[in-house]
Amino acid sequence: MAHPVEEGSGAPSFKPLWRLMPYLWPKGRPDLKARVILSIFFLVLAIVTTTVSQQFLGEAVDAFGTTPARASMAVIAALIIAYAMARILMQAFAQIRDGVFAQVQYHAMREVAVETFSHVHTLSLRFHLERKTGGLSRVIERGTKGIDTLLSFALFSIFPTIFLVLIYSGMLFYIFNIWVSLTAIAMVVAYTWFTFAITRWRIAFRREMNQSDTDANTKAVDSLLNFETVKYFNNEKHETQRFDVSMEKYSRASIQSQVSLSILNTGQAAIMAVGQGVVLILAAMMVQSGEVRLGQFVAANLIIIQLYQPLNLLGTVYREITQGLVDMEAMFRLLGQPLEVQDKPGARPLVVTGGEIKFDNVVFAYDPERIVLKGISFTVPAGKTVAIVGPSGAGKSTISRILYRFYDIKSGSVTIDGQDIRDVTQESLRSIIGIVPQDTVLFNDTVRYNIAYGRIGADEADIQEAARFAQIDKFITHLPQGYESMVGERGLKLSGGEKQRVAIARTILKNPPILLLDEATSALDTGTEREIQGALNEVSRNRTSLVIAHRLSTVIDADEILVLDHGSIIERGRHSELLARNGHYASMWNKQREAAAAREKLKEVENDPDVAPDVAKATPV
Repeated sequence: MAHPVEEGSGAPSFKPLWRLMPYLWPKGRPDLKARVILSIFFLVLAIVTTTVSQQFLGEAVDAFGTTPARASMAVIAALIIAYAMARILMQAFAQIRDGVFAQVQYHAMREVAVETFSHVHTLSLRFHLERKTGGLSRVIERGTKGIDTLLSFALFSIFPTIFLVLIYSGMLFYIFNIWVSLTAIAMVVAYTWFTFAITRWRIAFRREMNQSDTDANTKAVDSLLNFETVKYFNNEKHETQRFDVSMEKYSRASIQSQVSLSILNTGQAAIMAVGQGVVLILAAMMVQSGEVRLGQFVAANLIIIQLYQPLNLLGTVYREITQGLVDMEAMFRLLGQPLEVQDKPGARPLVVTGGEIKFDNVVFAYDPERIVLKGISFTVPAGKTVAIVGPSGAGKSTISRILYRFYDIKSGSVTIDGQDIRDVTQESLRSIIGIVPQDTVLFNDTVRYNIAYGRIGADEADIQEAARFAQIDKFITHLPQGYESMVGERGLKLSGGEKQRVAIARTILKNPPILLLDEATSALDTGTEREIQGALNEVSRNRTSLVIAHRLSTVIDADEILVLDHGSIIERGRHSELLARNGHYASMWNKQREAAAAREKLKEVENDPDVAPDVAKATPV
């Protein structure tokens, strides 16, 4: 099932704006509420000073009278200074307003971004398996920028413009007449309608740009994360071509967006010019008839210019606001993704007394059409080790995901010390389980950070003790920067065995009562496997251990071995018992022994100097 969180369809919704309001008026933060009120106060002051500024210049023109030579320069200079001061105060109040509101604005941005990031981490494994990391990060990034844009433009551009239109229309009516006022209003309405209509048309191009941008970013991140695979198959050109296809779509949408912007700007300029011309003609006729003074004509021109200055940005403002709404809508849609696995109301922390694990008639399916686990039942007694083996696709790793409660089962129950894992908090459940997975992926940070990830805040002595226990301390001390050495993206600077030892050290540091080994050595060579197995045996001592294995040699000492096939347990018992039955397990054991013997024989042949190279090469693997 896809999760379309990147882009919506149709006109942008204003719901994100209402969703944002609680962050702008946060509970328990009177300081931020006071800043909101103060910023509105300075917004009003800026509008008032903008309104009165042109009146001072109009009065200065009138002060010249019919004989400019006799005009009082002191009065004219005072009016001009007042006009200049009003302009300065207008800018000052606007800047103070921005400065006061900045803390509210960036607090809201941070809160929404952190909440979204946190929410994404709580979403189910199913969601993340179906998502692309590059696309998710882009949604959060653009959504955060959308909040910044929306708050900057909507609060301090759209709303002041509405107030100015009302005030200036009233002034034109008071100074001139209803026709001048209505003409100005008609031009504003025409300008606004044209701007919104063209901008709505342009939104489709912007959405296509966003989708192409997300697609390009996803492909780039995916390709760079899998850098080695790209190199292995010599597919640099293929990856570049895939990226270029996405960028070509982005480029095409950008060109369409730019052309439509040119149409928008030309139409806006034409409407502004016509509106200003008609108002000035009507005002000039009234000056000629003696109904108004020349200074009032100048003031009318200034009013129209002042009115159209914010309107001139209306296309940009509306475009940015609608884009901000689209981006925020995508992020809030991500924030609204339902949790597939949730704690029950009143769920209590898991209390571990011994660590007994019990699966009772568990049925599970990723999809309703395909049942993965078909009523399996088994118990891992406290302090004992139970191994699960079987072919690929039998459902072995699904058991580990269910134990971690990454998914909820369809029926049956999974309990730890008699407590159903659906009745306890997920946090407490996962805190008592330690895992060494088959594919250990490390953070692109230091060796110390990756080991300490098992218990955030662990002191240096505990970290080094865990490394010694995992038999990786000598390797770390020989690194150029020791524990401060970087492991690279996904741990690619370390070998498979080194990564597994880091994973073991991390789990040792966590010190969990329950240990889960999910094919922890299947990707390693035989020699490294033996070394790692020794460390794993030490880790699992006196712990309840569930071992999921492919190589049967790693589970011969388990207290019980379960053979899983097509979601059902077909055999169970100790290693010797299962061999004696000569069933499915014995067949798997014999095949693996034969394969191991063939590998050993091949090594002997390759290392024997008396054997011709052609014969060695011809030996079957």
